[in-house]
Amino acid sequence: MKINKAHAFWKGNLKEGNGRMQFENSDTEFPFSFKSRFEDGVGANPEMLIGSAHAGCFSMAFSNILAGEGYKPIEVKTVASIKLDMVDGGFKITESHLDVVAEVPDIDANVFQELATKAKENCPVSQALSAIRITMDAKLKQ
Repeated sequence: MKINKAHAFWKGNLKEGNGRMQFENSDTEFPFSFKSRFEDGVGANPEMLIGSAHAGCFSMAFSNILAGEGYKPIEVKTVASIKLDMVDGGFKITESHLDVVAEVPDIDANVFQELATKAKENCPVSQALSAIRITMDAKLKQ
């Protein structure tokens, strides 16, 4: 199977330093700092990238499950909110919450929820994040 790589570069100490994250084979860089991770500073942080991975993985998995059940999803929009808490004197990612809005013609609301839950529980990133609480609010776009 394919192996994906991401790079991180950091200069300086934790509070005053800064860095950048980059995906291999991509020109896009994500600058990050103490302020962008722990305060309201401008820039990215590792939790944003985890959230992006979770949202993207879920959207693809849900679309695939829907198609496998005979539905034709038009669009799946997912926002993942990653919670970073102080736990026992250290930082810990404790939760990922998925807010999903999907446009899927001719699907029953209960079936929609069932298939969304299946995607949440089985997408590879959800499985990788199984040590944390994963919640979801899935809405069918009318």
